[in-house]
Amino acid sequence: MSAPGDVPEEILVRLRAICRQLPETYEEPAWIGVRWRIRQRTVAHVYIRDAEDHCVMTFRAPGEEIVALVQSGLTFYRADWGDNVVGMIFTAEVDWVEVAELLTESYRIMAPKRLAALVDGPPLLAD
Repeated sequence: MSAPGDVPEEILVRLRAICRQLPETYEEPAWIGVRWRIRQRTVAHVYIRDAEDHCVMTFRAPGEEIVALVQSGLTFYRADWGDNVVGMIFTAEVDWVEVAELLTESYRIMAPKRLAALVDGPPLLAD
């Protein structure tokens, strides 16, 4: 099992910058790794998955987007739980603009409608 400190700091810093801009989202330690939530619903969960130290993030996506992500041949996979959960393996080539878009969509799915309506596009990213 991984602990919050096992997730590389550079990944946590980038994810925190994105999630901090999503209304009422908060960070907390999860059973492994770290998760960001809106109320009691998880928007994203990042952790070390296996002995090879693969850092992964799970998030929510609409059905048609899940198919496109998984078929992209990149680092996405369908999680083995939940019907709208996608996993992403972080690599050195991670596209942080895409991560912001994916987390924004996950937030829109999980947030109450009133809060989801406050988010037009993905958060602005600082370099």
